[in-house]
Amino acid sequence: MKINAAELKLLMLVLFVSLFASVFTVMPSVVIAAEEQEVLYWVAPMDPNYQRDKPGKSPMGMDLIAVYANNNSTADGNANAISISPTVVQNLGVRTQKAELSRLWRGIDTVGYVDYDESKVSHIHLRTEGWIEKLAVESEGDRFKKGDFLFDVYSPKLVNAQEELVTALSSGNKGLIRATKERLSALGISATQIKQLQKTKKVKQHISIYAPQDGVVSDLPVREGMFVKPSMKVMTLGDLSSVWLLAEVFERQSAWVEVGQLAEVSLSYLPGKTWQGKVEYIYPSLDPKTRTLKVRLRFDNPGEQLKPNMYANVKIFGGAKENTIVIPLEGLIRSGREERVIIALGEGRFEARQVLAGIESGNYVEIIKGVKAGESIVTSGQFLIDSEASMRGSLTRMTDESKSEAEETDGVPGDKEPGDEENRQ
Repeated sequence: MKINAAELKLLMLVLFVSLFASVFTVMPSVVIAAEEQEVLYWVAPMDPNYQRDKPGKSPMGMDLIAVYANNNSTADGNANAISISPTVVQNLGVRTQKAELSRLWRGIDTVGYVDYDESKVSHIHLRTEGWIEKLAVESEGDRFKKGDFLFDVYSPKLVNAQEELVTALSSGNKGLIRATKERLSALGISATQIKQLQKTKKVKQHISIYAPQDGVVSDLPVREGMFVKPSMKVMTLGDLSSVWLLAEVFERQSAWVEVGQLAEVSLSYLPGKTWQGKVEYIYPSLDPKTRTLKVRLRFDNPGEQLKPNMYANVKIFGGAKENTIVIPLEGLIRSGREERVIIALGEGRFEARQVLAGIESGNYVEIIKGVKAGESIVTSGQFLIDSEASMRGSLTRMTDESKSEAEETDGVPGDKEPGDEENRQ
């Protein structure tokens, strides 16, 4: 037998409607424990405002769902609790864990980046204008030891200052000699170079500049032959024997961190290796863009495994909060305006309860108000139970409002007074 397209579409529509209606017809009998219950009213599956006092069809053609008297309360009189059959509890995979009065460690998990230890960074500047000659640095990253030659500088002012010292030495005037030596020192000439000039009495056209410390060149904005002024930076040397690690702490966790707290650092390029350190400094202000507090840690870096600008995972141990109610973080339901948990009351009964959450640490969260120690918290399947409790709460509120409106309507002025019949007689 052939079926044309119109008959096929009609058959599919009938099957779809039957399946859709059967789902909503079976749902209450699955969710509510199978027992004799008093029916309050019948409601449309897709429109809670459509209520009737007997079975029937909704405007969409679906079977009405029965709302029972004990849907909104349990045997212990808890109006916020619901009952769910053991079969559904098992099918939902409901798991629970008891709330504990325990210690909650304030662990701060964050990220940071490695930077130069600024106490071991030197900026090379000239104290007079001149020209860079014989630059020994080829590029950023070049490594130097303290006292290594960096470059020569030619400056007419330095030449004149040397000539003044030679003239003062020839005159034998001690005051003039002292003044000219101080002027050379103020212009950046080292004490060794001044002593050599006193000994040889030969003026140098080029003054050599040497590295003031060990380190690598982290910045090199000049090249050989350039004319530089005192305001210009010639180069920067950074010592990597120790480094800073700058971590970002969220604003809500800023009160947890203190100077001296232990910290643990790991890097993705060295899996399994960790560095132990301490919080050395807490910056006084938050970043206005990221709303985070910058925290500084210091680490010795003998093998230079920690390199500037590397990203790191940071764990700061902020101490413990004693005697507080703790539940698994996965058991906390956060909505836009409130926080809730699902309490397992036993025998298939559950309660959606509003709580006030505190600090979070790892997989646990503090509950300041709303839960007592020993109560069972649903940690799996809680969102489905919460949805069911919210839907029933909405139906209850609408039913109560309808009853209140009906009572107010019964007492509207204009109805017959109790004594009207007697007055007529």
